[in-house]
Amino acid sequence: MQSKYLAHYPNTIKEQVAKLINEGRLSSHLKNKYPEVHNHTNDKALYNYTMDFKNNHMRNSPPLSKVVYDGKINVISHALGTHTFVSRVQGGKLKAKNEIRIASIFKQMPEPFLRMIVVHELAHFKVKGHDKAFYALCTHIEPNYHQFELDMRLYLTHIDLYGKLWI
Repeated sequence: MQSKYLAHYPNTIKEQVAKLINEGRLSSHLKNKYPEVHNHTNDKALYNYTMDFKNNHMRNSPPLSKVVYDGKINVISHALGTHTFVSRVQGGKLKAKNEIRIASIFKQMPEPFLRMIVVHELAHFKVKGHDKAFYALCTHIEPNYHQFELDMRLYLTHIDLYGKLWI
């Protein structure tokens, strides 16, 4: 089974995932690691959750005007969240508006997966691309960032295979 979510991972990891799938253990593996979903299921709770991370780890980054779940973000096309920077001239002043939108599927995921995507989108306010500095910032904010990203990709693979969540 070739998972589109694991395309850039080494073959050793892909083989381990294939073994879990072939043995019918992917669901139990994920469920044992992440038995519960988070309770940040509305936009206000998501905003507060994100602001806690921002205030604790990125105080000097630009202010956030909006953080919402967005049902239009298509996980299939590799988008899990988006960040936007909009500058407008209003009167004689330049107004900046910074927004984060997170795919609605994250409403029903374990908290570490939500944390990973929030950290990812917040890091883009300081580092625009996906380079070493970006991932260093992600792992500074969340030391388990890479493990959570891999497990979240396993979760998406699980949804593709079985069409449902295990929780």
